[in-house]
Amino acid sequence: MNDYKHNSQNNFDRQSSRYDTASFGDHARKLHPILLRQLAQIPHDRILDVGCGTGALLSQILSRWPENTCAGVDLSPGMVEAARKKLDGQAQVLLGDAEALPFPDGAFQAALCCDSFHHYPHPEAALKEIYRVLEPGGVLLLADPTAPFLIRELMNFLLPWGHGGDVRMYSAEELSQLLTPLFHGVECRRVDQTSLLAWGIR
Repeated sequence: MNDYKHNSQNNFDRQSSRYDTASFGDHARKLHPILLRQLAQIPHDRILDVGCGTGALLSQILSRWPENTCAGVDLSPGMVEAARKKLDGQAQVLLGDAEALPFPDGAFQAALCCDSFHHYPHPEAALKEIYRVLEPGGVLLLADPTAPFLIRELMNFLLPWGHGGDVRMYSAEELSQLLTPLFHGVECRRVDQTSLLAWGIR
């Protein structure tokens, strides 16, 4: 059986020193301006980045809104080390699992999940944790890769055989169905051929 978490951790540890410039980080970087535009439209004084990677998105947030309180969590020690170095104490960055977030209930106004959700073997558990750490009225903004139906189906057939920690590529409908039991005002749309943007309110 594929140990998705172990594989994700190892994969991103290997990539951490080059993720901000190498091609394997291109898709995540493409999603940053999309998330920043959405974030600007909601309350965002206290922000959590789930699967924060090297802290690149948090760095951009803090350059725009330096008064914000920001935190990040990632499963990869290599990514956490890179994020702490990049953010230099401007944000709390913790090693942790999206299924057991190391933060108290209602701690954040907004939670971001950028190019990370497709690595979660138990997506419902991760969403419950994100819901828990958001305050009432807090917003989840989630951006993740997708593909046309046939390509997506082929990818989802092959992913269990891979070693990168990828679990599942979702359609907009599937992602909406996952969010709806917990969040209200759920919307999910394709922003281009390879990307989904979803949001929901706690």
